[in-house]
Amino acid sequence: MTDAATDMPEKAPAQTAHGSLLSESPLMKKRNAAEARFKMYGIVAITFGLAFLIFLTFSILRNGIPAFTHTVVNVEFTLTQEQFDEAESKMLKTAAYTDIFVTNITETFQQDGLDVAFDADTIERLLGKVGGNLREFYRENPDQIGQPVTFELSAASRVERYLQGKLTRDMVVDGRFLEAADLDVVDAMVDAGIIGSAFDWNFITGTDTGVDNPGGAGIGVSVIGSFFMMLIVLLLSLPIGVAASIYLEEFAPKNRWTDLIEVNISNLAAVPSIVFGILGLAVFIQFAHLPQSAPLVGGLVLTLMTLPTIVISTRASLKSVPPSIRDAALGVGASKMQSVFHHVLPLAMPGILTGTIIGLAQALGETAPLLLIGMVGYVAREYPDGIASGLLDPNSAMPAQIYTWAARSDEAFFEKAWGGIIILMIFLLTMNIIAIILRRKFERRW
Repeated sequence: MTDAATDMPEKAPAQTAHGSLLSESPLMKKRNAAEARFKMYGIVAITFGLAFLIFLTFSILRNGIPAFTHTVVNVEFTLTQEQFDEAESKMLKTAAYTDIFVTNITETFQQDGLDVAFDADTIERLLGKVGGNLREFYRENPDQIGQPVTFELSAASRVERYLQGKLTRDMVVDGRFLEAADLDVVDAMVDAGIIGSAFDWNFITGTDTGVDNPGGAGIGVSVIGSFFMMLIVLLLSLPIGVAASIYLEEFAPKNRWTDLIEVNISNLAAVPSIVFGILGLAVFIQFAHLPQSAPLVGGLVLTLMTLPTIVISTRASLKSVPPSIRDAALGVGASKMQSVFHHVLPLAMPGILTGTIIGLAQALGETAPLLLIGMVGYVAREYPDGIASGLLDPNSAMPAQIYTWAARSDEAFFEKAWGGIIILMIFLLTMNIIAIILRRKFERRW
């Protein structure tokens, strides 16, 4: 007996109105081609985005890294007790120390076979107030009198530009900042091997110096001003924003008033930041008579600007918690408030923290509101004495300081502005990394 299955003919592929199922129809080819094009568009978009990001990062680093180094003159100096007593006995003590320094560096040049004529005014134009630095050092360290001490003196910004090739002799016009003959002294320092480059810690920890000394300018005081402003923003915007979000999302009745409030919150998030600056100028300075250029006023203005962002992100986090969590809590006898604060809020906390930190990062980089409350016009020359001084005394902030440097005519301040952008970007990157870490740490999956 033969197998019936072997005697049955093979079935042909199923046919449809448009052809075989085993062959690609024209419609399917069109769909696959569209999908391939969409993938290609996505890859091209990502490539362009990465290219622009790399170009932006390279531009910032190329222009900003020079701000973290400065040209220094290393001079070994020995002050005798007789010279110290003689300088302290004179009326112009700083000038006396400068004359001693000129004599010392002249001897250094002569030992190296260099014959260059210069005076105290030349040294002041090239190295600043050398006499004051020497007097301050030996008054604080009397045990160093009679001992050889190597001083690292910062050179003027124009000297640095000359050594970098950005300033030539033909471009020098004799003035109170630099003369053409001063460059002979700079060349002699190079030949003597006493001039070089070093990391400029003063740029990170120093203060602004005004328009005359770009080489000595620092952003440290502005960092402190930004810190006090962010402290005010955090202490006010987080509890107010979270409380408002919880009420609107969990407790408020759904009617036309709450709809109006929600629309206005969304509109406030889209208002230009300079409008908040005008509001801060009118309310906090002109009406409330709070001190101008104070971090307290800046923090209040940035709080108003940050609140809509925190409210929107917090409400989105609360909405993401499944309704079953609320129903389960209510089902076992918890009150509405207990279900929100004991169950919903902890699950929404990662999103709340992320939205808060992103809002703070946005506020940290804002410049427009600070323009109108006077922070740009203030030169931050001193660190605050304490918390009260840090909040109420005039100060600047990182974005305001960067704007001020970029607006000055001396090209040396441009490097400072780019360097300030690097520091600001480091702060922003750190805050975003903290937001990601907190979200991963407290995130719960259900």
